Amino acid sequence: MRVTCDSTAGIIVDVQERLLPVMDNPDYTLERVVTLIKGLGVLEVPMLLTEQYPKGLGPTVEPVFTAFTAFTAFTSARVGAPPEAIVKSAFSCCDDDGFSARLAELNRKTVLIAGIEAHVCVLQTTIDLLERGFVPFVVTDAISSRSPRDRDIALRRLEMEGARLTTVESVLFELTRVSGTPRFKEISRLIK
Repeated sequence: MRVTCDSTAGIIVDVQERLLPVMDNPDYTLERVVTLIKGLGVLEVPMLLTEQYPKGLGPTVEPVFTAFTAFTAFTSARVGAPPEAIVKSAFSCCDDDGFSARLAELNRKTVLIAGIEAHVCVLQTTIDLLERGFVPFVVTDAISSRSPRDRDIALRRLEMEGARLTTVESVLFELTRVSGTPRFKEISRLIK
């Protein structure tokens, strides 16, 4: 199955101020999440951003929120999603009615998932998306957990459940489809 711009949405899960610093390899995870967001922005793939209990875990980290709002500010009318995080208390994004309604408005069946933690919110959201008929792709270099073991076990479980795995570079070039275009040049600059 090919991932295409017109059938895909992105979900950025809980990359927050008090969570990210305690993740395994936080700088790398942050860089990959920001690259993914910027690339999806170039390709005009709609995205949703979530925050788990921001009162306790803080808001989305500034580089992620800046990249997200830069994209959604000029596309919010087109995709129906204002440039703000969806605040949730459930671990699975799908257990939040506001999230589910916003995702349904996007009318996309393929979903790219990035964020933290891999073995909690990313895992539970992906399993629920599968059960609801979506085709989730977990962007493996744009997720993390506190423990590498938890992340690795989550990825194994996600594959067994039927999720598909990809990387930032792979999925951005798959969405781009051809070289020699202005979009290709922008994506190439982001990947380098």
